[in-house]
Amino acid sequence: MNDISTAILLIILAVLILLSGFFSGSETALMTLNRYRLKHLSDEGHRGAKLARRLLHRPDRLLGLILLGNNFVNILAASIATIIAMRLYGEAGIAIATLVLTLVILIFAEVTPKTLAALKPEKIAFVAAYVYTPLLKIFYPMVWLVNIFANRLLSLVGIHAAEGKKDKLNADEFRAVVNEANKFIPGQHTEMLLRILDLEKTHVEDIMIPRNEVTGIDLTDDWSDVERQITNSQRTRVPVFHDSIDHTVGVLHLRKVLNLFARGELNLENVNALIRKAYFIPAGTSLTRQLLNFQKKKRRSALVVDEYGSIQGLVTLEDILEEIVGRFTTDSPTRNFDIHTQEDGSFLLDGGTHIRDINRNMNWSLPQGGPKTLNGLILEHMEMIPEPGTSLLIGNYSIEIMRTGNNSVQSVRIKPLLKDDEDESNKDDEFNEHRD
Repeated sequence: MNDISTAILLIILAVLILLSGFFSGSETALMTLNRYRLKHLSDEGHRGAKLARRLLHRPDRLLGLILLGNNFVNILAASIATIIAMRLYGEAGIAIATLVLTLVILIFAEVTPKTLAALKPEKIAFVAAYVYTPLLKIFYPMVWLVNIFANRLLSLVGIHAAEGKKDKLNADEFRAVVNEANKFIPGQHTEMLLRILDLEKTHVEDIMIPRNEVTGIDLTDDWSDVERQITNSQRTRVPVFHDSIDHTVGVLHLRKVLNLFARGELNLENVNALIRKAYFIPAGTSLTRQLLNFQKKKRRSALVVDEYGSIQGLVTLEDILEEIVGRFTTDSPTRNFDIHTQEDGSFLLDGGTHIRDINRNMNWSLPQGGPKTLNGLILEHMEMIPEPGTSLLIGNYSIEIMRTGNNSVQSVRIKPLLKDDEDESNKDDEFNEHRD
């Protein structure tokens, strides 16, 4: 290099620094690409995306090529910088070249290009893919030799680069993706997607109409009572039983029965002929599984049973769909959700109201891990059936028992505590503990 002028060496050094910046920036750009957007663009026929995806299929080879080139230009740049510095400053130039070149490479070949690549990964990665694809073919023997040693070291700890990276999302990661995409997806659609993910965590016992609210037809009643139950039922499919719902014999489609009524042929014999075999499901069935079961068995309702075979409630296809899309605009005979707002900011609720419905509609956070209804939550907390007027604190909610009956809490008054109320409550608790 003694025959090459200093000016030319400076130009070569500048080019090498630019190449180093290209290798560093393109590495960051390719590794930070959104894999799902990359797949979409590739499927749409984007040439750069196709090349980048092919390169990323074996990241060990891509990184081998990039690092091979980057190290080569950095070492060559260091050699040239040393020669230039020695020409200008003699032996002291070695230290000067080391310091200056370190700063130059750090700023112009590392930090700046990598920051730019992290902000604009696609623009840089797709251009780089056109460069790396032929380079990988040309230098494949060298890259292969480097990868052989690197992959052998990785295999010692159970990592095999040939398997590639599996781009899979679990439910929680997909939930994060949906939340991040809320700028591009309408809010209502985002809510529906998130609710679909929640179906697997929710069971039929969480949304079923409880046993005491299930209306059916008792065939042991007088025929006049049976007729009244048929004509006044709010449901199109109702369970039919003898004496008790535990003795269910089947399900009756009332639309077919009304045809008999219109023709004047409504009698017990014809009704019995229309009864369809009941469909029973265990209480622990997830909503995702039950939705598929409804589709498979061509059913729209099922009776929920516990581990002892006792009927616990009724769940319908509409109940599951409402978990996804929210309450339908039409009145449906599902669980009632009545809240009466009081002047003091409290709320009156029925004891049989489901906790999930309360939390969803009121944006509250009552405990959902155990009992499903407000009555069950209070009984579990107090371990007794409370008297009217009893007050208790569950979480950040002050609850007063308003009415009891039939061994259950019938109605309650709930008041969410504000921050100041919580502090006062905590002070009272501390005072009582100290006094005791």
